[in-house]
Amino acid sequence: MKKLSIGASALLSALFAAPSFANLPQLVATSTISGGDTAWMLTSTALVLFMTIPGLALFYAGMVRKKNVLSTLMQSFAICAMITVLWAVIGYSLAFMPGNPYIGGFDRIFLDGMLYLKDEAKLTVHPLAASIPEGVFMMFQMTFAIITPALIAGAFAERMKFSSMMVFMALWSLVVYVPVAHWVWAPGGWMFDHGVLDFAGGTVVHINAGIAGLVAALVLGKRVGYGREAMAPHNLVLTLVGASMLWVGWFGFNAGSAVAADGRAAMAMVATQVATGMAALAWMAAEWIAKGKPSVLGIVSGAVAGLVAITPAAGFVDAKGALAIGLISGLVCYWSATSLKHMLKYDDSLDAFGVHGVGGLIGAILTGVFAVKEIGGVEGSVMTQTVGALATAVYCAIVTFVLLKIIDAVMGLRVSEEEEREGLDVALHGERIE
Repeated sequence: MKKLSIGASALLSALFAAPSFANLPQLVATSTISGGDTAWMLTSTALVLFMTIPGLALFYAGMVRKKNVLSTLMQSFAICAMITVLWAVIGYSLAFMPGNPYIGGFDRIFLDGMLYLKDEAKLTVHPLAASIPEGVFMMFQMTFAIITPALIAGAFAERMKFSSMMVFMALWSLVVYVPVAHWVWAPGGWMFDHGVLDFAGGTVVHINAGIAGLVAALVLGKRVGYGREAMAPHNLVLTLVGASMLWVGWFGFNAGSAVAADGRAAMAMVATQVATGMAALAWMAAEWIAKGKPSVLGIVSGAVAGLVAITPAAGFVDAKGALAIGLISGLVCYWSATSLKHMLKYDDSLDAFGVHGVGGLIGAILTGVFAVKEIGGVEGSVMTQTVGALATAVYCAIVTFVLLKIIDAVMGLRVSEEEEREGLDVALHGERIE
């Protein structure tokens, strides 16, 4: 208990310590804003937002039963609105402003101090994106903060109270997503300074979301009738359309993370396309061999697994590395989303952990294997990548579990069995698809 108390005190001291990045560049432009970079980042921001609404919303909605389609769509849309507000009020500041190795400062609360003036000499920029206005960088990072909690919802689909989901996602985004984003991406963050490589969110987005999804699925328990009743996807057309939107939007996710319209963005785009195609084929082939037929759900799941796995590596690997990451992620994620889930008997409704958690772990570790110094300017380290991935997973698992238990004690997590059988569309929102 004494060690826990000391650890808690240290964490609190770190969280509320005064900003200490005295050596960071000033948050005011000292070089000319690039019109090309700015245009590309505006486009990338729109592409990443497109991934959540409508991409992820449709992808998930097609896989649930008909009685839960609207509630699933509602989750993605409501999360988008809520995280937008939280990010502008405090999330961006705590993630990307100077603070300490564990959390950022308060310089951009309510986005105060961010200048949007026409005079380029008075535009604020961020050290990580000095060729574009800070407002564009803030918006680009907001779209990542939006999609991450939206991914988690796939693990507990069809059984969580909407009110509890909203409270959980708000708290989770502030106490899990924001600190991890600061650790990995902010200059001075402890993972950033230790050389953990995460080009576009394999650790911050996918490991985070996948682990949180697994914990949520375990805490909430299985859906009523799981393993005994048919729970086939209601409309795979929606899922295919949603997956296609995710694939297209992912170019903003990965190539946009170069934060410039340059050769590295081009290489990230190439790596993304190649890995995704390879993973889709790998999953399809594995399923074809195992079950005798290739399925639509299988090939789109494989594509998403490849997108997830290449995300941390996209700006560091060449085409050969991308092919290897795609092949490995397609095969391993197929196994985790089918065999592993059934072996361990947990109900990860839409395979948030099987695809995003496992794919994120694979991609993070393999970034250390396949990183090419001539592309990303750094050499990978498997040990460093593994430590970063595991540290994120452990922190996320513990905090997610605590949050869910507190919310369950205060307001409950699950709908009643009667509401679950009726369907969340009617029970929670008073609407239905005819």
